[in-house]
Amino acid sequence: MKLDQLDTPAALIDIPRMNRNIARMQSRMNALGVRFRPHVKTTKCLEVVRAQLAAGANGITVSTLKEAEAFFAAGVTDILYAVSIAPSKLPRAMALRQRGCDLKLVVDNTRAAVEVAKFCAAQQEAFEVWIEVDTDGHRSGIAPEQDALLEVGRILHDSGVKLGGVMTHAGSSYELHTPDALSALAEQERSGCVRAAQRLRDAGLPCDAVSVGSTPTALSAGKLDGVSEVRAGVYVFFDLVMRNIGVCSTDDIALSVLTTVIGHQPEKDWVIVDAGWMAMSRDRGTSRQAEDFGYGLPCSLDGTPLTDWVLSGANQEHGILSPAHGTQQTTSLSTRFPIGTKLRILPNHACATGTQFPEYHALSADGETTAWSRFHGW
Repeated sequence: MKLDQLDTPAALIDIPRMNRNIARMQSRMNALGVRFRPHVKTTKCLEVVRAQLAAGANGITVSTLKEAEAFFAAGVTDILYAVSIAPSKLPRAMALRQRGCDLKLVVDNTRAAVEVAKFCAAQQEAFEVWIEVDTDGHRSGIAPEQDALLEVGRILHDSGVKLGGVMTHAGSSYELHTPDALSALAEQERSGCVRAAQRLRDAGLPCDAVSVGSTPTALSAGKLDGVSEVRAGVYVFFDLVMRNIGVCSTDDIALSVLTTVIGHQPEKDWVIVDAGWMAMSRDRGTSRQAEDFGYGLPCSLDGTPLTDWVLSGANQEHGILSPAHGTQQTTSLSTRFPIGTKLRILPNHACATGTQFPEYHALSADGETTAWSRFHGW
């Protein structure tokens, strides 16, 4: 189908842009001499992941067991479940291991390590477990110098669980916007994770994998000495937050939402479209950045950004386009945006917008679209 034949709202993937983004990241990882394990939570789409693997990626990272199950069923076996495991999910994770999935689990506290050890003893079968390291205070993990790092390592190793390595995520990179700050954080991420691995090894504990990653730090690292693999996810689509951080341009953003003009409010300079927060998500990530795009940046149907407009408001099924930065409009709304006009909206956060839809419409260079399913749930 062509774009003008699609019902709206619809999630679009620009295939040439996506492939360019995949090639850019993979070539950078190749140049830095590390394996690349993409985080598939952004897309949750088999066709996208196949493109990443075909480009040279090794294994995948998931954020839910639902993703692990779906991708394993599709033939992907090397999977890192990068969320500290909840004890109630251990049977489900073990079922994957017993079916042949090389599933790695993550813990970041002694209690979780004890629960994994107890479960493995009862099952008489071991998991491979990695320890999450906190290198920037962003979210989860054990700081590289904390005593708990070795405590967790010993609990796992001494109970017969395979201690596979350490992993970290420099999520605070989303708060930065200069090359110097990004490269400094990338080095902080690298050195902290490598230090954690070395402490484990010095204590006589195995630590083969040293895994780091976020899209901004992956694209900003000057060296990755001591790192075995990098993880990143949103790079495959990019978004307006990444654009403001400075690791992509507007022309690199491969995900957009197709929408239709359904009304006007001339006295307010508003154009009403059928993509509200149910289509774009409630994510307002650009509100804390130098340039705020509201709920998204509108583009013409061919993808050309309409930089003098912004999706300034969103109700459940209504989006509001208004002039950006107080710009003056000299053309009437009904002339500029007739009822029925189709537009594309670039998202603030590709992960959040993508998850609003059961499928993508993948747009090829010749203008044809193909439906690609995506996974939902946990």
